[in-house]
Amino acid sequence: MTLTPLVEAEGLSRNFPLRSGFFGAHRDVFAVRDVSLSVDKGEAVGVVGESGCGKSTLGRMMLGLERPTAGAIRFDGRDLSGVSGSKRRALARRMQMVFQDPFGSLDPRRSVGAQIADGLRVHRIVPGSKIDAEVARLIDLVGLQRNAAGRRPHEFSGGQRQRIAVARALATRPDFIVADEPVSALDVSIQAQVVNLLADLRRDLGLAMLFIAHDLHVVRHLSTRAVVMYLGRIVEEGPADRVFGAPAHPYTRALMAATPSISAGRAKDRDVLSGEMPSPADPPSGCSFRTRCPLASAECAAAVPELAPYEPGWKVRCIKAGPSDEAGARP
Repeated sequence: MTLTPLVEAEGLSRNFPLRSGFFGAHRDVFAVRDVSLSVDKGEAVGVVGESGCGKSTLGRMMLGLERPTAGAIRFDGRDLSGVSGSKRRALARRMQMVFQDPFGSLDPRRSVGAQIADGLRVHRIVPGSKIDAEVARLIDLVGLQRNAAGRRPHEFSGGQRQRIAVARALATRPDFIVADEPVSALDVSIQAQVVNLLADLRRDLGLAMLFIAHDLHVVRHLSTRAVVMYLGRIVEEGPADRVFGAPAHPYTRALMAATPSISAGRAKDRDVLSGEMPSPADPPSGCSFRTRCPLASAECAAAVPELAPYEPGWKVRCIKAGPSDEAGARP
């Protein structure tokens, strides 16, 4: 029997209108193009790619925070576009987000406890008489001292603030969390602590998680499945250990080469990522990565390649998919 994914995106696209000059014609800039992706209950899916590749827009659409231009998002089998009112609020309780900036995502004028309690009150998670105890439990859960509840965000370090943001997200007892680059604004020495906290919470609470990052090492540690995006499209998707252990797409290999903690000792696989990502307003014909790809040929410009099966559970959008030392051949 096939289980229904907890969250499922089908054919998602998101475009933004752009005007060329004061009297110029309008045209569309696609942030996300025809993305289909699912997250099962308790699964951690990591999304990686350079800034501007559409990762954050995808995450916001999968939470229903941003409306897609095309496509559909289903949560626990329900199409989010057809849900409103009390039913929409009930679904919103089960989906939460941890934002990138732990400094900007918290209200500096209110105590930490009051901000964590907001979700408890709005969604009536516990009776009013038990809110303080539940706030204390959540603060314990993320590894902070209980006296944190009465203090304000400016009294905490960046890593502690991100723990507070995680506690606030957990207050509604969600099933699905989108973590949008939650450690990129933190010191390197603190990043591992927050990543380990998220990994432990996912395991202990059975959370489904979409973890967005540009650091492949972080995604490899936290995720069971990896999704690599480039210029709004998925270019590689599969088990995280296999995608990062022997990537089949030249873009994934280039990202790994730029991450020394992963690619150390793999000099023969170092496909250097050169040049800038093309503008979403004027993407190349055919394969969007061809202008930076060391394997590009004339046929790469002819048509956009399909996201095709490479191995069971592993898909690649490249007509020359294969290991770096013999691209075009199967491993």
